[in-house]
Amino acid sequence: MTQELWTEVDHYITDLLVPPDPVLDAALQASDAAGLPPHNVSPNQGKLLMLLALIHKARTILEIGTLGGYSTIWLARALPANGHLITLESNPQHAEVARKNINCADLAHLVEVRVGRAIDTLPQLANEGYNPFDLIFIDADKPSNPEYFVWALKLSCRGSLIIADNVVRNGAVIEMNSDDPNVQGVRRFNELLSAQARVSATAIQTVGNKGYDGFAIALVTADN
Repeated sequence: MTQELWTEVDHYITDLLVPPDPVLDAALQASDAAGLPPHNVSPNQGKLLMLLALIHKARTILEIGTLGGYSTIWLARALPANGHLITLESNPQHAEVARKNINCADLAHLVEVRVGRAIDTLPQLANEGYNPFDLIFIDADKPSNPEYFVWALKLSCRGSLIIADNVVRNGAVIEMNSDDPNVQGVRRFNELLSAQARVSATAIQTVGNKGYDGFAIALVTADN
């Protein structure tokens, strides 16, 4: 199995099940033109996020890690007319690109982009008294994943869905003594997930044009 084959299969799936979308294509192009790293989810992964939000009937969504707003657009499209999505981005340039992409997608009325380190803005959300979010998507700096998960739980209630991207790291997640802080952050996240009595969780490995990685999905089964 090769990256070339994974990419070809991804294109096959996308061509069949994820029709071309000028708005999403433009968001990727704008992000690339602005020099943002190509860390966005793939089109079929983006549609998976949207479908999960639709299945879950999410009305409120929290996204930790915005980048250029590509996954934000997918998630926001699942919201009802009175829904709300808050997305957290540490880089002001990335946040500005995301805002423009979200505006072009006619979703600005549903989406709020907050700029600042998520580890700082998450406590602010708690202090502002937001109701628990229906769905939380974690896709930011991996060394901070354990802290993001702790805050995700604080901002959740029974029935909330927590999704985390990049939890396999090309298979390096099994390397206990890895000196990669991204790997260690994901390992600590997975260990917290395993030990947390409030959630029922699993993780799946994924391959595609984004390489070899995986998603973790946790359903919150009890309130704080």
